[in-house]
Amino acid sequence: MAGKPKLHYAKGRGKMESIRWLLAAAGVEFEEEFIETKEDLEKLRNDGVLLFQQVPMVEIDGMRMVQTRAILSYIAAKYNLYGKDLKERAWIDMYVEGTTDLMGMIMYLPFQPPDTKEKNLALIIERATTRYFPVYEKALKDHGQDYLVGNKLSWADVHLLEAILMVEECKPDVLSAFPLLQAFKGRISNIATIKKFLQPGSQRKPPTDEKFVAVVRKIFNI
Repeated sequence: MAGKPKLHYAKGRGKMESIRWLLAAAGVEFEEEFIETKEDLEKLRNDGVLLFQQVPMVEIDGMRMVQTRAILSYIAAKYNLYGKDLKERAWIDMYVEGTTDLMGMIMYLPFQPPDTKEKNLALIIERATTRYFPVYEKALKDHGQDYLVGNKLSWADVHLLEAILMVEECKPDVLSAFPLLQAFKGRISNIATIKKFLQPGSQRKPPTDEKFVAVVRKIFNI
């Protein structure tokens, strides 16, 4: 299991996308083995490589890691994107949990019935603009630095950029009242490794569409 990390997941964003983002930001090349059928998932389960019978699963450093949060924190620590001490790590964790909550709302939107989608989309925009983005705007204003924590690129910055772009896919002008976040988006997007990941042809996955929803429902019986 040496060599590049290998990611096991369906061929779409889902819970694996933040892992792809973080590896890409760290400049780490990775391989993907896509789960395309129910049988592919059953094989992984039957082979005993999924600790809790669930994906995402990432083969890295001789481990078969599961649980998204555990995988992300391992990658962040390994590639020096997790702050210099416990206090910085605590702030990174808090910021990441906030963006994870927001991204979770967006992630599940395509799986919801049509009659609730519009209401939930409005809720996402409302939460983004009144609960989450003001926190990051204030943090950048208060310390006047380029990054959220410790004036150095961290997991929190990568996660926030991913969240911003996801919300912009729902509402393109969502950052209109957040000038510091607009500047932040420009800065972080231009970091060489992230810029590369944002280019067409990278391993970044497109927004979830009906086709992917149908595949996921079939694979995971939902």
